[in-house]
Amino acid sequence: MFNDYIIANHRIRLTGPVSDAVKAGLRGFAPFVVEPEAEADCAATILTGVDIQLPAQLEQLTEFDFDEGDARCTFYRNAERYYFTIESDKQPTLILSSSRNDLSHIEMNAEEGVNPSFLRFGLWFAVNMALSQHLTTAVHTSVIVCHGEAVMFLGESGTGKSTHTRLWRETIEGATLLNDDSPFIGINDGKVVAYGSPWSGKTPCYKAESYPLRAIVRLSQAPHNAIRRLRGAQAMGALLPSLPPAFAYDGRLEEAMIDVLSAVLSKVPVYHLECLPDTAAAQLSHDTVFGL
Repeated sequence: MFNDYIIANHRIRLTGPVSDAVKAGLRGFAPFVVEPEAEADCAATILTGVDIQLPAQLEQLTEFDFDEGDARCTFYRNAERYYFTIESDKQPTLILSSSRNDLSHIEMNAEEGVNPSFLRFGLWFAVNMALSQHLTTAVHTSVIVCHGEAVMFLGESGTGKSTHTRLWRETIEGATLLNDDSPFIGINDGKVVAYGSPWSGKTPCYKAESYPLRAIVRLSQAPHNAIRRLRGAQAMGALLPSLPPAFAYDGRLEEAMIDVLSAVLSKVPVYHLECLPDTAAAQLSHDTVFGL
């Protein structure tokens, strides 16, 4: 029993008791379903329904609140494996685990009836672990498609990413939303590509589409509109906080994120936009990014 998905140009295989439930009803996944091929090369195989016991001796790398419920996420490792848990007093704990030497095979204890929010985020974490080994990562961003290319808007929560991309859609002819929370970026034939994904936050925008990445823009609120290009360490500092933060606590995963960053920044310009929530800010960023 398995189902295949193409996410960020990579085949992801989900097997076990929740596989059909994800395909049939987990929000956002249907557009990414592809015909299963038993012999296909998969970037990740995620086996659900596995009885996983946390070892007594584990190094805790980081923990953080889970945004979609009264729960805590914790990332652990020992000499052989990584473990990630989503834990709540009201729900069974979701656990996933992978060998530190092979991130393409990930086990998860999810059974039928698992909390859908836990399952969605567990799958996000698992897919990111696997794709980190393929110069591919999710980015916390809202991404617009315009003139056949993608533009990513970064910023802290509450900065106004979704507002700015809405203003693009209202102001710039032909601008459309690709994803509003967690698209992926990757390298394909030497080019940086932005991909839609099954994860889009509160905005239901799940598109199995990809576009060349034109630019990355980090937003900050200001009493004026001004934009400038960032280079070197400033450009890296603008993008790094928007990558999966838990990976910064493990050397191998952090190195994989730096590799993605280096590849992206060698090809894609990064800007800082100080802005008001108005159409003039959208026009300014559009004209700068597209050289108008």
